[in-house]
Amino acid sequence: MRVRVLYHDHCFDGAASAAFFSRFIAGAVHPGAEFVYTGMAHRASQIFEESLFDGDENAIVDFKYSNSDKLTWWFDHHQSAFLSKEDAEHFRRTPSPRKMFDITYKSCTHYIRTMSAERWNFRAEDLDDLVYWANIIDGAQYKDAQTAVELGAPAMKLTLVIEGSKGSDVVQRIIRLMQRMPLDKIIQQPDIQEIYLPLYDRHRRSVDIIREQSIEKNGVITFDLTGHDLEGYNKFIPYYLHPNGVYTVAVSPSSFRTKISVGSNPWAPVEPEHNLANICERYGGGGHARVGAISLEPNQVDEARRIAAEITEELSGPVGQPCRS
Repeated sequence: MRVRVLYHDHCFDGAASAAFFSRFIAGAVHPGAEFVYTGMAHRASQIFEESLFDGDENAIVDFKYSNSDKLTWWFDHHQSAFLSKEDAEHFRRTPSPRKMFDITYKSCTHYIRTMSAERWNFRAEDLDDLVYWANIIDGAQYKDAQTAVELGAPAMKLTLVIEGSKGSDVVQRIIRLMQRMPLDKIIQQPDIQEIYLPLYDRHRRSVDIIREQSIEKNGVITFDLTGHDLEGYNKFIPYYLHPNGVYTVAVSPSSFRTKISVGSNPWAPVEPEHNLANICERYGGGGHARVGAISLEPNQVDEARRIAAEITEELSGPVGQPCRS
């Protein structure tokens, strides 16, 4: 039995979801199955090629829905889970107990743990720490910005490796290790340390770059990272540097897309009231109510700046009086 798992690449919750899902399938559905992984990234022209679904079972975790007849498992918790209205209708019209979607969960990993226990009586208590940290990291449940940026816990160090490593090989090695090894042991692996140490130096430099590039005005922190290789920067750095900021709007080009990141401060002095997924969906993006993104083609930096300016204007207002969306 060959199980293909498509997961949100370069994302701690995406990796943890793939790891927990694999343990669940091997433990409750297909003992002895072979698992193969494909990292998925949000792109301007997002499609699912049929060739991606080459397993006896095919799963997507922590990523958008596909209407392919070859898809047998799906777990997601993003508000913007469907590429089109037709996909959403397909999901509703062809219900399956193996395809699940619930935006109330902080992490997809927690969602998979809950549903695998309720429906298949599967439990893996040794992965409780993995689920705990997926909730903290994906749900931005850190106690403060310093904790989020200063990377004290093993899970946060692993997040740096997962988000900052090139290609998918390292992430997929971590997925396999997560299934059986505690997080503090994974980060101590020599090959993982070899990747982590230069990424940590880069992380420290990124704080300085964002300090230089960012401004906060009317509750919105803005910056443009064109010319800087910071596609995978720590998303809490803006709030570490500008604690009174309520929202962030940032442009960050890379080799395969130009990304507009839109976020809200988990420790804001006032409650963020905009639904950022709704805003991003207008421009072909999506996400969660508190964090979203838009992906354009690599050569669309000027368009990204235009969109970022529009969103900044919409989010701006007297601090303490954000507008509703």
